[in-house]
Amino acid sequence: MKKEALKLVVIGGGSSYTPELIEGLIKRHGHLPVKELWLVDIEDGKQKLEIIALLARRMVKKAGTPIEVYTTLERTRALRGADFVITQVRVGLLAGRIKDERIPLSHGVTGQETNGPGGLFLGLRTIPVILQIAKEMEKLCPDAWLVNFSNPSGMVTEALLRYSTNRKVVGLCNVPFGVQRALSAVMGVDPSRLRLDFAGLNHMVFGLRTYLDGKDVSEEATQAMATSGVRISMNNIPPIHWEPQFIEALKVLPCPYLRYYFKADESLHELLEEFKKGETRAELVSKMEDELFRLYQDEDLDVKPPQLEKRGGAYYSDAACNLIDSIHNNKGDIQTVNTRNRGALEDLGHDSAVEVSCLITGDGPKPIAMGRLPAAVRGIVQQLKAFEETAAEAAVTGDYGTGLLAMTMHPLVPSDRMAKILFDEMLLAHEKDLPQFQRAKKQRV
Repeated sequence: MKKEALKLVVIGGGSSYTPELIEGLIKRHGHLPVKELWLVDIEDGKQKLEIIALLARRMVKKAGTPIEVYTTLERTRALRGADFVITQVRVGLLAGRIKDERIPLSHGVTGQETNGPGGLFLGLRTIPVILQIAKEMEKLCPDAWLVNFSNPSGMVTEALLRYSTNRKVVGLCNVPFGVQRALSAVMGVDPSRLRLDFAGLNHMVFGLRTYLDGKDVSEEATQAMATSGVRISMNNIPPIHWEPQFIEALKVLPCPYLRYYFKADESLHELLEEFKKGETRAELVSKMEDELFRLYQDEDLDVKPPQLEKRGGAYYSDAACNLIDSIHNNKGDIQTVNTRNRGALEDLGHDSAVEVSCLITGDGPKPIAMGRLPAAVRGIVQQLKAFEETAAEAAVTGDYGTGLLAMTMHPLVPSDRMAKILFDEMLLAHEKDLPQFQRAKKQRV
């Protein structure tokens, strides 16, 4: 029986992204009746949590929406009896992200939040925390859905599927939303008229087929994207212009994060230039955060400020709220999420986490069969899936050799020697947030 009053818990509630979520809940309250909204954070995030909560309450009051906003630093207190739990944590905070970007770049290697060495170490820090949350949920809210937005979302989902007994988990990302929006602009149609069949991994996903009002227009979509000159971008990574002949030959639509692989030299050059100026993306984001929280403290502000979209939060609320709405209301619509493959992608294991278009029901996501990936991208997807599996194992076991192997396997790391240099330096830099690797100190030579 569908509940008439829902309890939603946001772990990492002090995030600058949270106003996007509040806006989404307000817009959907008529059919997504969230009564209790619990914002949870850690001691280091207490000040930001209180600022976000005050803004959230002003937004709810302005909208006249009956949502009670609670805050706590005691996660287990919030989880009890929850219906949905959103995780949007950054273990190590933005200072950790700066290390993830700057350390690889200091060695001439791509430093990026979710790709390469930075993505590996974000995963190593994040996975144990998310697994602990999943364990607590089994005891305190066993019927609740865990919706993970924490990066690297694909690796985290892989770990949840492999090492947690909680089966009501799904990973989420706003990249497919961004690609669909960019394509709709290129084709000059409303985004609601388009549907894309997405398949791949988180931040390594492809639009295999495009439908306009139910009609397959894949060839026209690829041609339009190839020749339009529009730069496909997410706000948290630089815009990119693909070679038209490449897109025409590929015959599928790549997501913006493919720049780090298919335009590796250009992307690395741009990152190194920013690094030399002391302007890495992480440092720019830190400045944006300061600006946003100054805005959030304005007692007259009672809506989501437009400046948030520069932070990369655009479409976050749509992705999160659409998913929760569809599960709660058993809508049976199609959305792209990270979930267990179950044969949807023939080139990856049955139990692997994939990012794929799914039918969203009251029982969760049902992956749509996509067949085989194009030969041109099949290899890189399989390589990165092997990396994710190895990285997830390292995060759980704290085994030095497994972590080093994961680093070496990543296609953005040029050699085993560089892998060891980076792994050792980053392991030391993030030591306090990697307790599972304490015994690894004895394994370093």
